[in-house]
Amino acid sequence: MNIGQLMEGKICLVTGTGRGIGQKIAERFAVAGGFVYAGARQEGSLEDWAASVNAGAAGEISPIYFDMTDTAAVKQAVVQIKKEQGRLDALVNNAGVVHNGALGMVPMDKVREMFEVNVFGLLELSQLVATRFMMKQKSGSIVNIASIVGVEGSRGQTAYSASKGAVIAMTKSMAQELASYKIRVNAVAPGMVDTGRLHVEIREEYRNYVPPIGMGRLGTPKDIADACLYFASDMASYTTGQVMVVGGGYDTQSRALYHIEFQ
Repeated sequence: MNIGQLMEGKICLVTGTGRGIGQKIAERFAVAGGFVYAGARQEGSLEDWAASVNAGAAGEISPIYFDMTDTAAVKQAVVQIKKEQGRLDALVNNAGVVHNGALGMVPMDKVREMFEVNVFGLLELSQLVATRFMMKQKSGSIVNIASIVGVEGSRGQTAYSASKGAVIAMTKSMAQELASYKIRVNAVAPGMVDTGRLHVEIREEYRNYVPPIGMGRLGTPKDIADACLYFASDMASYTTGQVMVVGGGYDTQSRALYHIEFQ
């Protein structure tokens, strides 16, 4: 697909760009002409990647480093963008933490970590972006990365599902609250996506995750990035409060059967 100049002139912030889906979202936005602040925690970790993307993109990626759970650092990042650009047109809340485990087997410190990043960090950054930029501009798009398990639930992922369910609820409420300011808020809910982290998480169970997917393959980071590109661009100028499941026809009931078989 030729994405042309969909994001030309738009200033964007994408969090969680250290790998996988986040990197691909930032790349797609830059290729489409956007100036993209790519957020990550580890100082200096994005420089080589950003340079390689910038060599062939219509737009530009600029690394910005902060921890989503550090209020002072988050505020400083927003101040930096305000000082350098004066506006922000698109925010993609992609940063997230996953800890899977059966009910009663996930330590509460891991549950708290998921909510600190997936829910509280997302809310804090969205509040800052909305009040410091978008409400004053009377424009903007916020895209939250949820998950199909936040919509359908999933055995062995109760805590993670709860955090992503909260993201979906926040998306719908934020959309209602911000619509009068011409700010759109939507969510992308990925199904099973072929990333390095997925291979680590499911290891030898990997072969059991493809059969329940109607399209016969795992999703790719590009599949998710293209959904984000739609929501962030003017193509979705009249779309808000929506949750787009990008799952290839993923059958959660069949997936549960495969899980039982494997166990």
